Amino acid sequence: MSETPYRLDTIASQVVGLEREVPLLDGSKTRYIYLDNSASTPTLKPVLQSLNSFMEWYSNIHRGTGFKSLISTHYFEKSREIVADFFNIDARDHLIIFGKNGTEAINKLAHRIPLPEDGVILLTKMEHHSNDLPWRVRRPVIHVDVDNQGRLDWQDFEKKLDEYKERVALIAVTGASNVTGYINDIYRIAEVAHRHNAKIMVDAAQLAPHRTIDIKAPGHPQHLDFLAFSAHKIYAPFGLGVLITDRDMFKEGDPDIVGGGTVDLVSEDHAYWTDAPEKEEAGTPNVAGAIALAKALKVIMEIGMDNIARHEADLTRYALQKLKEIPGIIFYGSVREEEVEKRLGVISFNVKDMPHALIGAILNYEGGIGVRNGCFCAHPYVKCLLGVTVEETKILEARILMRDRSSIPGAVRMSFGMYNTREEIDKMVDVLKLITEKKYKGTYRLMTETGEYVPDGFKVNFADYYQI
Repeated sequence: MSETPYRLDTIASQVVGLEREVPLLDGSKTRYIYLDNSASTPTLKPVLQSLNSFMEWYSNIHRGTGFKSLISTHYFEKSREIVADFFNIDARDHLIIFGKNGTEAINKLAHRIPLPEDGVILLTKMEHHSNDLPWRVRRPVIHVDVDNQGRLDWQDFEKKLDEYKERVALIAVTGASNVTGYINDIYRIAEVAHRHNAKIMVDAAQLAPHRTIDIKAPGHPQHLDFLAFSAHKIYAPFGLGVLITDRDMFKEGDPDIVGGGTVDLVSEDHAYWTDAPEKEEAGTPNVAGAIALAKALKVIMEIGMDNIARHEADLTRYALQKLKEIPGIIFYGSVREEEVEKRLGVISFNVKDMPHALIGAILNYEGGIGVRNGCFCAHPYVKCLLGVTVEETKILEARILMRDRSSIPGAVRMSFGMYNTREEIDKMVDVLKLITEKKYKGTYRLMTETGEYVPDGFKVNFADYYQI
C-alpha cells in the first residue's frame, strides 16, 4: 500500500499534464480535454516519480557486476512479477516477454508459433491491423463476420469452425474493439478453441486497461494461450509491449531477432541460444519502460479494476444519453442502455453530412478537445460499419494511391480513461452542438494529401509550449 492511497475519486490529480492549457482559434486558451485514451493514455505522476527515482540507479542489466547493474536487473525482473500478478498467472507456467510495443509482441508470436502445413487462422473482422496483418504472412487467414452493430457473429463463427474443423490452428481475437468498444467473450472463445484443439491469442491492448483479465492456468478450458498488450495504453507511455505465453511455446526454436543478450555461447560457425525470455529480447531492453509499466499496474491494482469499470461505464452511459439529444449524430456500435456494461468507454460517431476530419478539427481548434478521427487502424471493420461497398473501396484505393485522402471514409471517436469526468463530456457535447448547428467560427481548408482540415488564421509556435 502506498503512503497516500490511490483512489478513483482522486486519480485525476495524479495525471501528468491534466491542467495544461492549449490555444484556441479565437486566441484564447482552455484546459485541454483528452478523450483519445484508446490511442494512448497519459502517464501518471506516481509512474513518472518512480521512473525519475529509478534513473539515479539506471544501468544496463544482466551480467553487469556493478551495483547499479544489479539493482536495475532486480527491478527489471521484478516488473515481470508485477505483470504476472496483474493477470493472475504463475511464472512457472508462463513467459512474460518484453518488447517495443504490442504490435511487435504479436508479430513475434506470428513468426515463432508452429503451425501445421494445412492450418488456418481464424480472425474477426473487428481486428486492429496489429492483430490481422502479422497473421497474413503465415497461413491462410479466415475472417469471421460481425453483425450490423459490429459484434462478433457467433453463427458465422460456428460455421467457419465447422467448415475448417481440425485445420483451425489458432483463433486470434481482440479482447475489445477500439472502434465500438464491444467486448468479446474471450473465455467462451477459448473454450471453443480448445475443443477444436486450437489455441487462442488475445489482443488485450484495449481490454487490459479497463477490465480484469484472468489468463487462467494451462489446461483450464478457458485458458488464454497467448496475450499481448501495450504499456502506452495503460498509463505508462514509455515504449513497451508485452507478450504473455505458455512457457513451453518458446523453449525450442530460433528467436526472430538475434544479437546481444540472446546467446549463451557463440563460435565462428554456431550460436547457442540462452533460455527464454532472454533469448526473445535481443539487444538492450527497455528497462525504464518495464519499471514504468510495473508502477502503473500497481496503481491500477490499488484503485481496483472493478471500480474503474464502474466509473467508465457511468461515463459511457452519460455520454450516450447526452449525444442522443443532438440531432444528426450517427452512432456505430450498440448504444442501448442495457449493453453499456458489455462495452468499453469507446464511442464512434459521425455528424450527418459533415466530414469526420472536419468534426475532429473543430473540436480541437475551437474546443481544445482531443479525439481521433479516421478508421482507427481497423479499415475492414470501419468500412463494414459504414457500409462502404466494394466498388467504392476500389475508387478510394485509386485516389489514395494518387495521394488524395480527401474522401477517406471514417468516424470520430471519443474514448474514456479512469480519470475522465462528466464535466469533460459536457464540454464535448457543447462543442458538438455548435458543430451540428453550423455555429462554429472558423473557415477550414481541406488538405488533400493528408485529409486533414486546417483553419485559416491559426498560428502557433510549438516552442512556446515545449522544447527539447
